[in-house]
Amino acid sequence: MIAHYNAQDADAYVALMTDDSCEAGYRGSVLREGREGVRSGLNKMFAEFPENRAEIVKGYELGEYAVLHEKVWRSADAEPFEVMSVYSFEGDKCSRVEFIR
Repeated sequence: MIAHYNAQDADAYVALMTDDSCEAGYRGSVLREGREGVRSGLNKMFAEFPENRAEIVKGYELGEYAVLHEKVWRSADAEPFEVMSVYSFEGDKCSRVEFIR
């Protein structure tokens, strides 16, 4: 998913998600709902930040969960910020991503 995110390929990214997937703040409100909501939100962000990219600092997997410590750059000149992303899976598809920032 991170490779598709870094390629700014929202279609390939959401192809790895369930139809009713979402992205949300950790234990908080949903930011992007459903595969189409995620696609639309990503395309809007990629248009605003065409140099946006993420690097995995460290990752963990446990059962149907993956937790990634990521460093994100909005542009080559911008200071990066760090985020923890909690990915929940149903089989081989991601059903939810929660961001801790």
